Amino acid sequence: MADGGTLTHSICAPILRSMPAAPEDVSNSSSSEVSDSDFTDIVDQTREFIRKKVLPRESEIAETDAIPEDIRRTAAEMGLFGYAIPQQWGGLGLNLAQDVELAFEFGYTSLAVRSMFGTNNGIAGQVLVNFGTDQQKSTWLERIASGEVVASFALTEAEAGSNPSGLTTKATRRDGTWVISGTKRFITNAPSAHLFVVFARTRPADDSGPGIAVFLVPADAPGVTVGPKDKKMGQEGAWTAEVLFDDVEVGDDALVGGNEDAGYRAAMTSLARGRVHIAALAVGSAQRALDESVAYAAATRQGGTPIGDFQLVQAMLADQQVGVSAGRALVRDVAARYVSGEDRRSGPSVAKLYCTEMAGQVADLAVQIHGGSGYMRGVAVERIYRDIRLLRLYEGTSEIQRLIIGGGLVRDAKKHL
Repeated sequence: MADGGTLTHSICAPILRSMPAAPEDVSNSSSSEVSDSDFTDIVDQTREFIRKKVLPRESEIAETDAIPEDIRRTAAEMGLFGYAIPQQWGGLGLNLAQDVELAFEFGYTSLAVRSMFGTNNGIAGQVLVNFGTDQQKSTWLERIASGEVVASFALTEAEAGSNPSGLTTKATRRDGTWVISGTKRFITNAPSAHLFVVFARTRPADDSGPGIAVFLVPADAPGVTVGPKDKKMGQEGAWTAEVLFDDVEVGDDALVGGNEDAGYRAAMTSLARGRVHIAALAVGSAQRALDESVAYAAATRQGGTPIGDFQLVQAMLADQQVGVSAGRALVRDVAARYVSGEDRRSGPSVAKLYCTEMAGQVADLAVQIHGGSGYMRGVAVERIYRDIRLLRLYEGTSEIQRLIIGGGLVRDAKKHL
């Protein structure tokens, strides 16, 4: 494609105009809105965007620690800030089985590009889609889907990450308002966020519920302070920061779902969905590492012989291929079972655990195949090696996934005793 405008208007705009209105049940509204042919076009154009517009500028993104504005603008025009938002709110309305096909493409390049719009479609946006009131949805979702608003998921704290039950951020009632105080850290997109989806404890957990609520807090609300950008190992261009909430006052209309106990379920629901997406990203990154490895092995010679002719190198390539193929099949299976409602707990953890660990192994082999060149900045596999390390940490560490999977197996077995 010649430019971002051609890309946008040739695919996403006609699809959006031709789609029927989504049904009121947004939990199921994205499952059958996009025809197979339209979705194929969306994937093809996304691949075109990633491989022809983004890949050539990976070094620029890494060196400047920022996404170029023209790439951001094109992504917004394509609808990528709202591909998983229901159509009634201006999004494409893709379900999770379709989401992962795009994530395979996003993972093929700098993960910072996906991070730019990931929270809008994923953990932050899905809280509103699944738990927000009609008023909250009408206020925020269209602007989130267009990219006008960047939504940020503010859950993690110093003593609460993969398990939100340890939250210390508090929301208390004072003179008819909610007052939120606490500190969040490692918050993705915090420096550019317009809206924080904030999880806070309203009371200690008791028999009536976990006492965790979730609030919509505008970034410019008095008492909100965003710290400096974190300096991370990798994923340059994907900004995270600490966020301080110092007696931030919001009204009852900021309480998601109007329910003080919606927070824990909203967090768990969004994180489970997000784990499948992260697994797909890992597969995309692993595919890129494999492709770079094969190209290097075919072209690079030692003693006049392409290193790809050496059996030990072929063995490493084979291990990479097996991991990528297995991961892709697993993600597609888990996503399909998530969409059908068959499994929305254990399966996402299985996919995230396997695929993120697999991607780390594939990237390590890629560096090994490249030899000393693979350790040099500016070489794709060196960046991939650093970028994907984070995938085993966020949206629930590998250890948390093992606990979810193992605990679920034991609970299921006890039911049959």
